[in-house]
Amino acid sequence: MDHTDQDLQTLGIKTLHDFDDVRQSPLPQERLAAARRQAEAFRERFMDEPEVAYYQSVNLVRVPYPTWYAYSGVYSQRNYKFPYLHILNRLFIVQYYDFLGELKTLLFSPSDIDADRETPFFKRLTDKMPNLPTLEGIVAPIFRDVNEALAEINLKPEDVDYISYDHLHTQDVRQWLGSTDRDAYFPNAKLLVHEKEWQSAQGLLPLQAEWYCPNGIDGVDPNKVVTFTSSIQLGKGLALVHTPGHTEGNHSLVARVPDGIRVTSENGVGADAYAPMNSKVNAIRRYAQNNDMEVILNGNTLEDSTDQYISMVVEKTIAGPSKNPDFPNCASSSEATPYWLIPGDKVSHLIGEATFGRLQTGASKTKKSPIKSLLGRFKGSDVASSKRAQREMA
Repeated sequence: MDHTDQDLQTLGIKTLHDFDDVRQSPLPQERLAAARRQAEAFRERFMDEPEVAYYQSVNLVRVPYPTWYAYSGVYSQRNYKFPYLHILNRLFIVQYYDFLGELKTLLFSPSDIDADRETPFFKRLTDKMPNLPTLEGIVAPIFRDVNEALAEINLKPEDVDYISYDHLHTQDVRQWLGSTDRDAYFPNAKLLVHEKEWQSAQGLLPLQAEWYCPNGIDGVDPNKVVTFTSSIQLGKGLALVHTPGHTEGNHSLVARVPDGIRVTSENGVGADAYAPMNSKVNAIRRYAQNNDMEVILNGNTLEDSTDQYISMVVEKTIAGPSKNPDFPNCASSSEATPYWLIPGDKVSHLIGEATFGRLQTGASKTKKSPIKSLLGRFKGSDVASSKRAQREMA
């Protein structure tokens, strides 16, 4: 389960060390400046990457979430109109070519909606509601589950190579990967998880356990877990960048797509969190201006708020502007969205769902990248030059 750089290379994955040393200074401002410079350099390089073969974000479920947590600090000294807002949890489906030239399919943030209800915070929340299915359907409406989302695009469970989450809050992975008491729904899938996140989930303190699904990783075959200690690039145009703070092992999905670079995590709950100075929500904008806050944390645990602040700046810098230049292209895995149940709640800009590229499934699925497949046709003396060309492109 503990994977070295060499082990990752055999899987077609490269270790990234871009951000390994940016948090060394004892001065937080210097750490932030170093992280920002590195993020700017990373963005410049990543914009030259080819786009992933396919990218889709899919609505799964709405859930009520405390306003106090969603915009940490904003409402500590003022009243809010309603104690909850709605966050919309999404699944991200990405196909890409790894560094061995193989077409891979990643599911990022595949939430097991039924199992995740056992997360202590949300279980207490639902237990307080009357036992009426209709009411739960209004308060926390489900658009589709992961199985239905994949069926809609004809993606088979056996086609999934990896699953990953920015962190393991609320997640139960046993249905997907299997455990001692059940078979895996995704028979060929492995979990990509930062080593610190995987270790932390096995020995939680009470303030952490509030947000982790009980027994959510118990009995999972260690051979189905791929851990990494830095950041990693899964293939051309796709990376998992370590962004600690919300949890120690938090990481962000970075995808090169037609509208630039999309960065996904739950460090922030939407556009207002990543560009609060430009927010149309008066309380958020005024708080940011009065306190010179560049980002607003999703603060349900605040394991390390200084690191989380720096990580959010890294994310927004890598992402660059969205179609609304006032807000970065940060596609939060759970995005704050307006809902009729809370008429006073609003957001300044929605990233929303998106689909780019063409999904390959079944007989249409080309395992080798088109360029490397073409190179593989060379015979005889051309084989050596073909291999040289491959090394140069890699």
